[in-house]
Amino acid sequence: MKLLRKLPPEARLLLPAFVVILLVVAVPLLFSLYTSFTSYRLVRPETIWNVVWFKNYLKLFGNSDFWWAFGRTVLFLTVVLNLEMLFGLALALLVNQVTRGQRMLRTIMMFPMMFSPVLVGFQFKFMFNDNIGIVNHILQNWFGVTEAIPWLVESHLAFFSLACAEIWNSTAVFAILLLAGLMAMPQDPLEAARVDGCTPLQAFRHVTLPFLMPFVYIAMTIRSLDVGRAFDIVKIMTNGGPAGRTELIWTLSARAGYEDARMGYANAMSYVAVLLSIAFTVHFFRKLNASRQFLNEVDA
Repeated sequence: MKLLRKLPPEARLLLPAFVVILLVVAVPLLFSLYTSFTSYRLVRPETIWNVVWFKNYLKLFGNSDFWWAFGRTVLFLTVVLNLEMLFGLALALLVNQVTRGQRMLRTIMMFPMMFSPVLVGFQFKFMFNDNIGIVNHILQNWFGVTEAIPWLVESHLAFFSLACAEIWNSTAVFAILLLAGLMAMPQDPLEAARVDGCTPLQAFRHVTLPFLMPFVYIAMTIRSLDVGRAFDIVKIMTNGGPAGRTELIWTLSARAGYEDARMGYANAMSYVAVLLSIAFTVHFFRKLNASRQFLNEVDA
């Protein structure tokens, strides 16, 4: 109590928030980090005290299944982020040209991101179903395809289906942020470009796009953290199949932790995934700072 009285009033007001963050965030993180250095198994609680140091990590790095999942996660991140950026930019440019009903369009554009990833996973699972899916129905009835396409059974098609679901669910994040950038953009540089005889494509390439790049990297940073821990959609649509061909780090970690009960090993895998997300975040922050510096030099 004496220590609390010595604290300034502002610190005493913030103390409950710090306690909640400590209990909800810090303690579970420290516990999971500790268990990643143990042989902890869910079915044998006493193994939580069996410290094996870096044995889980060494075992992880020697596991080919983990490296395949790691590579697929990086590929999934790269493909999804870039396509979301392109589609989001196209949507933002189109909506920015609308003069009437733009507010309604912005609201409609945000609908997909309001759906739970679990619901999106079930929705696309049924859409890409071999027998009753609407995608195969349209292809067979409108485009003359004679055989049902195994979207969720063939490995490359399953990866494509997962990417479609993730892109549909989250392209709106890019679209909203880039639209905000377009609305905040000063019109003087564009008018100067038109006076100088620039075509619309040249004005977009040399004026609009450099101004939007900070918004692009902000969206990339946000979405890299989300896509890097993709689990719900993959679990619902393919469960890592066929034969583990769509297994990502987080689905492999969940399988090791809850199906095989190797929680210490699963937590080690999870921390490697966290480091991967941090690496993407640091990369995009560097790009963000570089784009801001470029804009400052141009303004100067």
